Amino acid sequence: MTADTRASALRTIATERAGLDSLHAALANGLGEPFAAAVAMIRAASGRVVVSGMGKSGHIGRKIAATLASTGTPAHFVHPAEASHGDLGMIQPEDVVIALSWSGETAELAAIVAHSRRFRVGLVGITSNADSALGREADVTLTLPKAQEACPNGLAPTTSTTMQMALGDALAVALLEARGFSRQDFFVYHPGGKLGAQLKTVASIMHQADAMPRVGLDAVMTDVIEMISAKGFGCAVVTDPDGRLVGVVTDGDLRRKLSQGGGLAQRARDVMTPNPRRIAPDALAVEALEMVSRLRITALIVADEADRPVGLVHVHDLLSLGVA
Repeated sequence: MTADTRASALRTIATERAGLDSLHAALANGLGEPFAAAVAMIRAASGRVVVSGMGKSGHIGRKIAATLASTGTPAHFVHPAEASHGDLGMIQPEDVVIALSWSGETAELAAIVAHSRRFRVGLVGITSNADSALGREADVTLTLPKAQEACPNGLAPTTSTTMQMALGDALAVALLEARGFSRQDFFVYHPGGKLGAQLKTVASIMHQADAMPRVGLDAVMTDVIEMISAKGFGCAVVTDPDGRLVGVVTDGDLRRKLSQGGGLAQRARDVMTPNPRRIAPDALAVEALEMVSRLRITALIVADEADRPVGLVHVHDLLSLGVA
């Protein structure tokens, strides 16, 4: 990267950062009230959020709709040029429309704005011009502060689209928090990929029932060794007569204890590590990975509220799942 190229990149980032700073300041002052009104309107709607915009604002609108939908606010994008050719049917009275236009005078949005007024559909306008057609017609106008585009000609939407996207993210997160949208709710909409893997619960991936290597306190060494070998996890879970977790015997425990004498006459209680680490079934897989990594162990016992072992999670399960 040449010095000129590096300087250009730094100018672009600095210019867009200045735009975000001005948006931050606006939200802390006059923009905060209409922003709260927009959130309240969307929360009160029984339908969906319909996002629309033309050109670069349309691309940002698609991203905003996707972010809303993935965080618990049903939303979809309607292209303004298609709206008057039948897609107005995608907008229902119980919906809320979010229309994006930096100038507020985008001609293609006219059909959607008129439709929202005719059928009393809530309209949130995101524009930099409160006195524009969109600004005047919207039920709630989110007026973005004027900002310099990063484009040296001041023409290509750069800073303006960054500000639009940031405001859309702010709306999505505010709605997420207002609804109490949890990590488990998030998993419902993100079951695939690394994110989906991280949001899986321990209960959904653990080995349980007959797959668990389980022995009693008085199990003899030959039975313990056989159990560890048969199940293939490098350990055996030790339970008391009531089925509660009391210890774990690992390959390392066996080597250390047997080398110290006593041999195969020992029992599980003699070689186990008492009070082993455990995790709850409803904990996330990513939490299990953090524990096995921090503790430098290969398997983690899953125990219920009564401290009874209900499963076992091996580090290989977590890695193959794609949690890391």
